[in-house]
Amino acid sequence: MRDLGQGFGYLVKGQRWVAQHRKQFGWGLLPGLITLVLYAAALVALALWGADLVSWATPFADDWGSPWQGTFRGFLTALLFSLALLLSVVSFTAVTLLIGEPFYESLSEQVDVSVAGFAPESGLPLWRDLLISARDSLRIVVRALLWSVLLFGLGFLPVVGQTVIPVLGFLVTGFFLAEELTAVALQRRGVRLRERLALLRARKTLAWGFGAPLAVAFLVPFVAVFLMPGAVAGATLMARDLLDEDDDDDAAAGGDGTAATDPPRTPTTA
Repeated sequence: MRDLGQGFGYLVKGQRWVAQHRKQFGWGLLPGLITLVLYAAALVALALWGADLVSWATPFADDWGSPWQGTFRGFLTALLFSLALLLSVVSFTAVTLLIGEPFYESLSEQVDVSVAGFAPESGLPLWRDLLISARDSLRIVVRALLWSVLLFGLGFLPVVGQTVIPVLGFLVTGFFLAEELTAVALQRRGVRLRERLALLRARKTLAWGFGAPLAVAFLVPFVAVFLMPGAVAGATLMARDLLDEDDDDDAAAGGDGTAATDPPRTPTTA
């Protein structure tokens, strides 16, 4: 339970950090806004032309009589839109992080500098970092989507589907959100996807405390946009905890971003 509260504490500290560093917060909003516009356009297009797409994909139902044709295609159209909405929620963070890689890298580095006086670097060129980030994000989105489909199906079970399954859904989504957000700081330290997952599985309640409240908040798209910069900042602080790096919580909560006098340390590698 201590880890659960500590995970939520990192989320709060991250929001406090960006509130005290307005420039970083402003730049950090841009990727979320871009992603929100792209997703909104895609969903609007699907709402307008989804029925036509379903009709094109089901030519075998052209000769069906009323009401079977309308009922069948209406159900498929609703299911298609529901799955698209589910996919947008699951993938929003990954796509935002991918679009905003340079913004969030800079923000995460500034958090490290405000805490320790230096920021670990991967030593890889930007294109290589982007490639690794895209590959890992795709893997996480696929895993999260598989879990989402499973939980969606279990949601039809009586009683359990309306009580236990929604809670499990937020915990699963929160875990994957914690992985995606800590990846910004951990990838700079050379920690790859398998090791990142192992670190978080060893401290699931920490990941849940950080990610589950975000999963609830991210149900509202505009909230997700405004919380993303602080979530990246908080995830950087949590990444330091996962790697047992010495950090100064007071500096993280109220530091001015100036370098400390601590000597540089060797980044952790996979």
